[in-house]
Amino acid sequence: MSAFIFFLCIALIASILQTSTGFGFSIMATPLFLVLFHPQEAIQINIILSLVISISIIRSIMPSVDFTLLKRLIAASLAGIPFGIAIHMTINIEAFKLSVGVLLLMLTLLLILNFRINQTPARDNLTGGLSGLFTTSIGMPGPPILVYFTGTSMDKDRVRATTLAFYLFIYSVSLVTQIIFTGTSVLIWKYSLYAVPAVLSGLVIGRYIYKWINQDAFRIFTYVLLSGTGLYLLIQSMLSP
Repeated sequence: MSAFIFFLCIALIASILQTSTGFGFSIMATPLFLVLFHPQEAIQINIILSLVISISIIRSIMPSVDFTLLKRLIAASLAGIPFGIAIHMTINIEAFKLSVGVLLLMLTLLLILNFRINQTPARDNLTGGLSGLFTTSIGMPGPPILVYFTGTSMDKDRVRATTLAFYLFIYSVSLVTQIIFTGTSVLIWKYSLYAVPAVLSGLVIGRYIYKWINQDAFRIFTYVLLSGTGLYLLIQSMLSP
């Protein structure tokens, strides 16, 4: 029972994070879900619950979506998805996590030191491709987008709306791809259903919190998320047998 309550608390807090910032559910939930479930189960539960969030709020965020950027991210992510599946099925996933963890920590340090990049179509495409790869390999599309958007100093409304709209697409495609290539289970869908009330509660709380987050706090929060994710992937890869 304590593990089940822990699971619901993760879903609640992660959904608050996702709704208030536009990212963060997979960054927070996937590592903690891996404590409770096998990797395939954790990744698919994360994808399903992230879809619930995106579907629930997509209509309200549409006015702030950058559709030009969204189209580039979607098109490029389609190229990244097969590579993510190949990584998930063939290479040492712990070695991959170690590499991603080190890269995230280095990029976060650069961002903290005020390193900035200009937004270009080519960089939009690269970010989308990496997000597609990350989604199907480790269930976390957020890091590439978070690094890119933070480095270009985009407005928080635009970041939140465009990210959530992109997640609706990438998670839908990734869920279908995961089911086709690795299968699914009753446990995955049962626990996802159990978590829906917690996720919907988090949506309400997250919308309220979002109104009180200014641009500086938003940027600092992204640094915390990126560094935390990098450290987690680094430590997990080292501790895994």
